[in-house]
Amino acid sequence: MIDTYEIIGLIAALCTTVAFVPQVYKTWKSKSVDNLSLTMYTVFFIGVLLWLIYGIHLNSLAIILANSFTSVLALLLIIFKLRYK
Repeated sequence: MIDTYEIIGLIAALCTTVAFVPQVYKTWKSKSVDNLSLTMYTVFFIGVLLWLIYGIHLNSLAIILANSFTSVLALLLIIFKLRYK
């Protein structure tokens, strides 16, 4: 059974991950990347990958799921920034 804190973590993971979806969608549709910082998203992506490794070490479903999906979304924004500049 999943404990209360893991449920809180899963809800937090859902909120923070879903928050990136509108930015990815808007950037993909508009092809406008002028307001995206490549440096910020690169550092953020590295941080998210480190959190993913940490989550795997802890065997925390919330940390693993959130950072797996968020890393994909951040990587998409980096790719868009490089492609559409």
